[in-house]
Formats: sequence, C-alpha cells, structure tokens
Amino acid sequence: MQITNKFTIGVHIICAVEYFKKDREVTSSLLSLSTGANPVTVRTVISELREAGLLDISQGKTGIGLKKDIKNISMLDVFNAIDGLDRDGLFHFHDNPNINCPVGKNIHKALDAKLMKIQDSMNSQMNEIKIGDVYNDIISELNTEA
Repeated sequence: MQITNKFTIGVHIICAVEYFKKDREVTSSLLSLSTGANPVTVRTVISELREAGLLDISQGKTGIGLKKDIKNISMLDVFNAIDGLDRDGLFHFHDNPNINCPVGKNIHKALDAKLMKIQDSMNSQMNEIKIGDVYNDIISELNTEA
C-alpha cells in the first residue's frame, strides 16, 4: 500500500485554512489554487477531513475552518481521515505461501509480528508529529523570505 497524494493535499489544506482564515473566506476554490490539485480531488479531501471532525464548513463569511486547534491535529489524524488502513493493515501478505515448503510453511509466524511492529511504529510517529509543527515551519520560511 502506498500513501496517496491526498494525504499531503490534506496536510496542505489544513495549513492553508489556518493561514488564510484571518484574511479571507476559505473556499474549496482557494484551496484548489493553493494546492494546485484538481478541484474534485480537493473537494473530496475536504469532505473526508470534515467527516473525520477536522474541518468545519459553513456557508457565508467564514467558509471552511478548522474544528480542532492545528496544534492538536496529528499526521495520523489526517492519514486516518484520508487513506487509513484497511482491515489487513499496512502490509498485505501474499495469498498462498506454499505450506509444503519449509519457508512458506513458517513465513507468517516469522514475519507477522515484525510487520505489526513496523506498522505500530509508523502510527506512533505519525501521531507524534502535529500539523501545527508543519504550519510553524511554513511561517518560519515566510519570515526568512521577508
């Protein structure tokens, strides 16, 4: 499984909502321009982030806003909203290892716990990194450009 580009678009959208909220109404059109992504993709990601409780969408002056403080939104929150893991998890095991082969017969026992450890580590790391940190890096870059 590969994490799709919708994940990074989701992170971008959250940062753009935070950045633009003070100056203008945040719309899907603005976010599409900011991300450079297809408007249909942007609306899909917005919808997924809203369903996950990360975005608030109102008609009128405010437009799209954050439902949670950006400092409290993790990479894992965005990943779960956008891509998430299916019931098989991060790794999809090949379907039919040969049970008559000494390797094929034992591969699950030898590999499953190790793959779960990798998945747990990824989840832990993604949970530790907050979108607010990404946003702060953007602001720092803007300040060095000025």
